[in-house]
Amino acid sequence: MLNRSLARFVILALAFTAFGLAGAHAQTHFPKLKSQNSGTTEGLIAVSPVNAKVVWAVGRHGTFLVTTDGGATWRSGQVKDAKWLQLRDVQGVSANVAYVQSIGNEPGNFRIYKTEDGGATWTKQFKNDLAGAFYDCFAFWTPTRGISHSDSVNGVFPDIRSEDGTTWQSIENNMPAALPGEFSFAASGTCVATQGENNAWIATGGAPVARILATTDGADTWNAYDTPLVSSASAGAFTVDFRDAANGIVGGGDLDASDPDNARTASSNDGGQTWTLTTAPPVTGAIFGLSYVRQIGGCGTHGKCSDFTRYVVVTANSGGAAWTPDEGTTWYVLPGVTGCWAVAFATPAAGWLVGTNGQIIKISF
Repeated sequence: MLNRSLARFVILALAFTAFGLAGAHAQTHFPKLKSQNSGTTEGLIAVSPVNAKVVWAVGRHGTFLVTTDGGATWRSGQVKDAKWLQLRDVQGVSANVAYVQSIGNEPGNFRIYKTEDGGATWTKQFKNDLAGAFYDCFAFWTPTRGISHSDSVNGVFPDIRSEDGTTWQSIENNMPAALPGEFSFAASGTCVATQGENNAWIATGGAPVARILATTDGADTWNAYDTPLVSSASAGAFTVDFRDAANGIVGGGDLDASDPDNARTASSNDGGQTWTLTTAPPVTGAIFGLSYVRQIGGCGTHGKCSDFTRYVVVTANSGGAAWTPDEGTTWYVLPGVTGCWAVAFATPAAGWLVGTNGQIIKISF
């Protein structure tokens, strides 16, 4: 009798467990992946959706791409006097307007360009003249208000800000003091994240501790907060994103090929002041880019953004890619995805991963 009762208990327990798993599975939106033809073999480094139809991407040899049909077709071009530079970041504003940021081997190769005619012509808005500066990424609050972040020079971050979408001014006196050797990574254009009208966060590494620099007043004042990510001359926080003023996630790791097992993410629920390591994502190396599965411009009357509020996708270049439905507690591998540098979303159903050899993958939840 005891054995029969025990058997019934086990069967009931298994049934409830299966039901719970099935219920959880039913509420999780698993993504679909579809490769798109970029028309280029240049390595792509950053991507910026304007909406579900208009998307910009950039990469090596001054290459830019734009689509106006959700990626069914892509048009590629080259920023004329940046053909020997790498475009490491892009901010799309419309089908005609976009900003790009370049890097190179000389100080003057760090530049910001803007197009207002869909890439037919580009205006150079900024050229770095400071020895030792290395501008990694930029981000915008509005089509005309943005900041660009540089590695530290002699203990100072020579960051710049635009208020009019045309000119850029130094805000180095606003920035917190840099730690010895502190810098950021130009891996996906996401070492800076903006949110709302005035919030921004910058991810750093290179020093004994990986930090987040945070502002709540449009870059007038900043605070620096420690993260638990590994940090060294080849490691740190690479990428950061926030879904609102309080809740965000940071990713990083180590570029040293002999130390590939430090790919980690950490989350914050207090605007970046404190960070807690999540479950380790199933990728290796360093996390180059990450993005919330967001809806640009709000959800509207037909959106179901609440279903995706805590969804995050991460890319780790040769170390693979993964996604989480709960900001890092549970992870799933994106099968067959490798060599991707960056990821960004216009809507949960319209996201893009970009990477080596002109690779573009549309990801839809």
